[in-house]
Amino acid sequence: MSSRPEVTMAQRKRQLVSSELTEAALHLLALKGFDAVTIDEIVTTAGVSRRTFFRYFASKEDVVVQFLADMGTGMRAELAARPVGERPSVALRHAVRVPIAACADHSDRALRVVQLILGTPALLARFLERQAQWRDELTAELARRLGLDPDTDLYPRLAAGMALTAFDAVLHRWSGSDGAEDPAELTDRAFAVIAPALDAVER
Repeated sequence: MSSRPEVTMAQRKRQLVSSELTEAALHLLALKGFDAVTIDEIVTTAGVSRRTFFRYFASKEDVVVQFLADMGTGMRAELAARPVGERPSVALRHAVRVPIAACADHSDRALRVVQLILGTPALLARFLERQAQWRDELTAELARRLGLDPDTDLYPRLAAGMALTAFDAVLHRWSGSDGAEDPAELTDRAFAVIAPALDAVER
């Protein structure tokens, strides 16, 4: 017998409505631009009421913020799951490839949303806030893996920052090429550049 809790009908309905709202909002925002889209347009496209929208999101911005939260989910877990003794550059490259793979799996939508984020100052600011949270999580995990103190050793935060800078560079290059370049290949190339610094850690 499975010990996992069953998903109730109400939970499935909430997930379905949330997904439909997210899809409608991201499609419109990417198509028309952040400022040009109204909540009324989003709810009409999704086939729900304004009241329903505000049950799930406080604003248009929150839809994109949730996309960003989902984008970074799994980076720390992937880093923690990498083999003990693996070079930091390899472990961090695999961690960063989690959101890159998510982009590749939904390339058309993800590309437009990334372009929207990078081109909208308010959304870019939220993106940078989210990256700061990811950096803290990767810093803590790196310190744990390497037996370092994240408060006194410089390496974990510097290494996490370099990995996310590489991630940021990949997104900008992918976005700028309008999806013509392969984000996974770009990630490998970016980490080839920073690998010597990442692997220079003293333990």
